[in-house]
Amino acid sequence: FYLTPPQVNSILKANEYSFKVPEFDGKNVSSVLGFDSNQLPANAPIEDRRSAATCLQTRGMLLGVFDGHAGCACAQAVSERLFYYIAVSLLPHETLLEIENAVESGRALLPILQWHKHPNDYFSKEASKLYFNSLRTYWQELIDLNSGETTDVREALINAFKRLDNDISLEAQVGDPNSFLNYLVLRVAFSGATACVAHVDGVDLHIANTGDSRAMLGVQEEDGSWSAVNLSYDHNAQNEHEVERVKMEHPKSEEKSLVKQDRLLGLLMPFRAFGDVKFKWSIELQKRVIESGPDQLNDNEYTKFIPPNYHTPPYLTAEPEVIHHKLRPQDKFLVLATDGLWETMHRQDVARIVGEYLTGVHHQQPIAVGGYKVTLGQMHGLLTERRARISSVFEDQNAATHLIRHAVGNNEFGTVDHERLSKMLSLPEELARMYRDDITIIVVQFNSHVIGAYQNEE
Repeated sequence: FYLTPPQVNSILKANEYSFKVPEFDGKNVSSVLGFDSNQLPANAPIEDRRSAATCLQTRGMLLGVFDGHAGCACAQAVSERLFYYIAVSLLPHETLLEIENAVESGRALLPILQWHKHPNDYFSKEASKLYFNSLRTYWQELIDLNSGETTDVREALINAFKRLDNDISLEAQVGDPNSFLNYLVLRVAFSGATACVAHVDGVDLHIANTGDSRAMLGVQEEDGSWSAVNLSYDHNAQNEHEVERVKMEHPKSEEKSLVKQDRLLGLLMPFRAFGDVKFKWSIELQKRVIESGPDQLNDNEYTKFIPPNYHTPPYLTAEPEVIHHKLRPQDKFLVLATDGLWETMHRQDVARIVGEYLTGVHHQQPIAVGGYKVTLGQMHGLLTERRARISSVFEDQNAATHLIRHAVGNNEFGTVDHERLSKMLSLPEELARMYRDDITIIVVQFNSHVIGAYQNEE
């Protein structure tokens, strides 16, 4: 079953979104020019989420990708709540007081975030009051704790991640008299999500990562070529430090059962995540919540089982690892993406494809056919395709879409093969997941002039 190029395009472009940072008086004062984002589902419904927002009461922009597992409930909740927690953590004491006074007296609130959303990125209206109350409790505590010091971005990110995860856990334990909401908070807590979030303010770029989505910086070298700089580390069995950390937190007697078949307790791929209370709560608490919870929860296989060798919880944390990077004029873009992208592409190829896309320049590298026996006909095909690619100068208007096209359609020569792309996109739902994962990508483009000016001031 073949899809025509226009059909392929309509599937690839269905979730694309772009935002350009507005200029003031013809001048661009932000170190961010704008961003492109896109998602391609493999699961039905998709379990990935994405978020982007400008912080209105502090400077800076927040962008994040969230990869859900055991359903999309946790990823959904984190994608709509985490940025509020981060923004509140960054607010000065006076602003927190203003906001609290406004709520007290029923006045209109200062808006904290300006969201940049695709119509498909919905917010759950039903839970908004519950979510707001949890957030308010948090800022009231921040007001009481006021130390008068300005908040460090790194600390704010760590506190926000941990606090939201704590609230997700608490809401599920307390439950809700409204049965729909009760089921929602339990689904959020029992499913899980990883998060990779960027906060960009001037030349300060902070990446807070929990789990195995990734952040990568695209750098343009002096000779015009592109290189990739990792700004996050995967929290999984491939990361020796992470395996060590988990082992340090539990008794020696559990050493053999902690990581099995490259999974936490033999079950979970990421070693850090939001939700997933199966790996955080005591067995007594799990049983109590499930027994008093709605019947639908009992029908869910995932909630019923207790992980094997479960002796000293919690085994899982949502605490992020935070990396700070001072932007330089040669840092041209940032890619945030869920593991669906990194499973199919090497970061060096990602840097080159996005870099060439953004500059519109193809470095004519000699065609590499790496050890393949190539017939003249195939060589002719490759050269013809290269010519066509240059003449069409990118049919994609969105860098994230362009990257997804390559991730799904690349052949062994590193060029997009329409036949392969068509096959991969026409797989029925139940098969798609066997060939690839959900892919969510945000490509942030930096403004080298503004970054250079910042540097000169310093």
